[in-house]
Amino acid sequence: MLEKYLIEHCSPTLASLKTANLFSYRYSSEQGLEQDVFRWNNHLADKGIVLIILRKREGAALIYVCRSSHLKRDLSRPGVALFLQRYGYWSVEPAYALLQLRQRLIESEDFPHEIGVFLGYPLGDVIGFIKNAGKSSKCSGCWKVYCNECEAVRTFAKYKKCREIYVRLWKDGRSVRQLTVAA
Repeated sequence: MLEKYLIEHCSPTLASLKTANLFSYRYSSEQGLEQDVFRWNNHLADKGIVLIILRKREGAALIYVCRSSHLKRDLSRPGVALFLQRYGYWSVEPAYALLQLRQRLIESEDFPHEIGVFLGYPLGDVIGFIKNAGKSSKCSGCWKVYCNECEAVRTFAKYKKCREIYVRLWKDGRSVRQLTVAA
């Protein structure tokens, strides 16, 4: 049930606290998966949310749920374009950058860790993760932290609280659409 995944994995994005979330979703039919994603895109488009299937492998889809306006803002931040150029991104225009990310996920054996930028992680932490091969972080939560530990810990707590509230409200009968903040 895609709706449950949206609530459990994407609440901070639905609440407009976070740029995007990513989750793996098992499916039995590619056609059913495509229809579900299409339906949710129609359902949430006016709220500024888009769902994108980044990769399909062995009955599992990697689904990216994004607040488009936040992604545009994040990709235009200082240093992001130069950083992404190292990985073959020749534009930080969101549609192009997402196509490039999708290609890298499909073609690469290794996971493209620049994806952190697309999830709203601080650039310094994304660079720190890549340089340190995921080791020697100050702390970890939604991501591994290499720069501003205090701010990250507050952010992790905010995301956790949001998730708890959204799950409770959803179980009490609120719909994903009702819980999604407008663009």
